Amino acid sequence: MRIDIITVLPSLLESPFSDSILKRAIDKGLVEVHIHDLRNYGLGKHRQVDDYQFGGGAGMVMMIEPIETLINQLKGERSYDEVIFMTPDGEPFDQPMANQLSLKENLIILCGHYKGVDERVRDEFITKEITIGDYVLSGGELAAAVVSDAIIRLLPGVLNDETSALSDSFQDDLLSPPVYTRPSDYKGWKVPEVLTSGDFKAIDDWRQEQSEERTKKRRPDLWNKNRNSN
Repeated sequence: MRIDIITVLPSLLESPFSDSILKRAIDKGLVEVHIHDLRNYGLGKHRQVDDYQFGGGAGMVMMIEPIETLINQLKGERSYDEVIFMTPDGEPFDQPMANQLSLKENLIILCGHYKGVDERVRDEFITKEITIGDYVLSGGELAAAVVSDAIIRLLPGVLNDETSALSDSFQDDLLSPPVYTRPSDYKGWKVPEVLTSGDFKAIDDWRQEQSEERTKKRRPDLWNKNRNSN
């Protein structure tokens, strides 16, 4: 998989891909992540990438020309499955969407900034618009990192135990069950006996029950969605 991220603040994206699971995935050649500084494609000697909005109003707007130039350059080098725009009014990002995007080969992610992008960019170049929540960030860089992380960890070979991702929260529309590690008894706080019983069917049943109870209690919206879809 290859992910190309377009941004006006590339330094914001250095840290997420320079450590831990994502760095190992890149080092192992399981994914390529390329950060593109949109200002390198800006207009004039000042590399302008934004301008005032027509009709007046507060906030600058990302211009169409630099974005078109960069997207067309990338598309001239390879085909892309999706050109994604990170925006507060996009489709809510969730685990099923992460699962779907993890099956793609090449993705472009455009990070919104300022007041947004010229609407013609969205009309002509964007194939998918995503939000990570009902709130506004200073830019789309952190959101792009979140989406990339959720996708990359699902790729074969990224996690040491590939079954780990299958038991994450939101797979099957359920939250994950509680997890414990040693010691089994700490200050009288004991691990549920079933987990140390060696009875793997009983353990699986317990985990399923806990997932369902936790989802009902903490995310009734998710639980109701799960029931209504059946």
